[in-house]
Amino acid sequence: MNLFKKKQMDFLAIGDVFIDTFIELETANIETDAHGEHPTLVMPWGDKIAYKSETPVVGVGNAGNAAIAATRLGLNAGLQAIFGTDEDGDRIWNYYKSEKLNPAFIKRVSDKPTNNAYVLQYGPERTILVNQQPYDYQVPEKLLAELKPKWIYFTSIAKNTLQFHHDLATWITKNPNTKLAFQPGTFQMTLGKDALADVYKATELFFCNKEESQRILGIDSDDYAILHSEMRKLGPKIVVITDGPNGLTYSTPDGAGYHLPMYPDPKPPVSRTGAGDATSSTVTAALSLGLPIEQAILWGPINSMSVVQHVGAQGGLLSREKLLEFLKNAPADYKVTKIF
Repeated sequence: MNLFKKKQMDFLAIGDVFIDTFIELETANIETDAHGEHPTLVMPWGDKIAYKSETPVVGVGNAGNAAIAATRLGLNAGLQAIFGTDEDGDRIWNYYKSEKLNPAFIKRVSDKPTNNAYVLQYGPERTILVNQQPYDYQVPEKLLAELKPKWIYFTSIAKNTLQFHHDLATWITKNPNTKLAFQPGTFQMTLGKDALADVYKATELFFCNKEESQRILGIDSDDYAILHSEMRKLGPKIVVITDGPNGLTYSTPDGAGYHLPMYPDPKPPVSRTGAGDATSSTVTAALSLGLPIEQAILWGPINSMSVVQHVGAQGGLLSREKLLEFLKNAPADYKVTKIF
């Protein structure tokens, strides 16, 4: 696997990885607010609750999903992540090796365990129980200088890493030939836009869903033009905002905004876990391959459509050949439309 070190890297994902254990519930009590929104999973305390099945999925998490998506699309893709030297870490390492993921930036430690998450699934939706270990992330400047990644895809990482965010933003600013894609995780959104002002400013390509954009910006507007304008004011040149069944919108540095519908599901979704990761990482991978944004954006929802047909975030990730086949056979209304 060291042969990867001799080639420029197309795509480097950065963030925590996990073993997810999907626990499929037999029944679930889902309550909503007075408007039928904000669903909550309600369980009796101190009781025994039956479940249908459990399915472990190795090497996932936003960054792991993105790196595997890029690898399956034929890119020289790597992952900067830290996990343990324990048995769970061995499972992740062996899985990445089988996927031919560039291992140059992976670090394993003996003083902390590998991250595990537990996914309570009912139908296609889920709630995830997560505990991210406080790994010590550093910007590997020497290795970055050697492999010169075209794109860095930065995403969910544990809450002890604020200085790493600043150091990465500084490195990106000093090395403009490497473009930054930023898909913030829960901790990064909790920090707020001011604490990560340098990261937003260094970002070329930004991804989130509509609710997340409202949370980040601190506004309640449903107006796509406003959400995109305010997000681009933070620094990102291209902003992509997904909106579930309504598809996605994106805006370009000139302020123009566009809409793309979902790629139609061939059958009802099995699990929506990883759908957003598939969209954002696939668009970034397509840009790394040299496609313009108006073509790259078409790739994302296709991989997302495939992912939701499987349990786990990576089972449905497509090869480039298969993705292009879906694109060739796309319905006539699967196209970009200017909306502002």
